[in-house]
Amino acid sequence: MAPSVRHVSGTVTGNVEVRFTETGIAVCRFRLTETPTQWDADARKWRDGTPIPYVCTAWRDLAHNATESLVNGVSVLVKGRITEVRDNSIYLSVDDIGISLRGRIAYTETSLPSPAAAAPVTVPPAPQPEAPSTSRPTTRQKGHPPAWWEKKRAANWS
Repeated sequence: MAPSVRHVSGTVTGNVEVRFTETGIAVCRFRLTETPTQWDADARKWRDGTPIPYVCTAWRDLAHNATESLVNGVSVLVKGRITEVRDNSIYLSVDDIGISLRGRIAYTETSLPSPAAAAPVTVPPAPQPEAPSTSRPTTRQKGHPPAWWEKKRAANWS
């Protein structure tokens, strides 16, 4: 009988443990809790069912990537084969893992924002009024100094 393939959506509980075989192959193990929901027709709302504990084992590159990516509390989608049921837990040999995007944003190496995206934004300076020209009309406008003021100023007040 072939092992049963299972897709699980759950939350990583605890830290990911990584070990290496004598030949240097990475193996990681982490715990996962799936909490199924059921519709309660009487209360007309969803209710959490009994949590189902899983012990997941991943190998090679998947183990390395899982160790670097998974932390306690992150929601994941796991595809794996049931290897045994023991001590009230289901043991999975993991074929693939994906981080759930329901509650967070995940970036890959190719989709990381550029460093310029995190650079502080500098506000351009406010436009300054144009400097008054030295050749003003002889008629004095309200709010402007008289013509002699500009001549004295241009001659460094001498």
